[in-house]
Amino acid sequence: QVQLVESGGGLVQAGGSLRLSCAASGSFFSINAMAWYRQAPGKQRELVASITSGGSTNYADSMKGRFTISRDNAKNTVYLQMNSLKPEDTALYYCNARLFKDPRGRYEYAYWGQGTQVTVSS
Repeated sequence: QVQLVESGGGLVQAGGSLRLSCAASGSFFSINAMAWYRQAPGKQRELVASITSGGSTNYADSMKGRFTISRDNAKNTVYLQMNSLKPEDTALYYCNARLFKDPRGRYEYAYWGQGTQVTVSS
């Protein structure tokens, strides 16, 4: 069993900041890439940012310069620092992790967290 537990969501005014965390636990050998996605009401889930095991990052264009993704490999945790938040950032934010369950990295599995709500008021 693998669990991804997110925390850090909440209600914030426009221009404010939040920091999301997602900790992976359970039975796996190592974590490959981790990412944050979000889904607003009536919209498709979209990639916010991703980070590889080596620390390379990728951001959606609308998040560049405002959001920062990072990870602590020792804690199996990924973070999302969100600054200069806008009302359009309001969404349910999901953590995604691609895990290896074997030491050679032949078998990769993707897992999702339950989501944490971020609401930005104008």
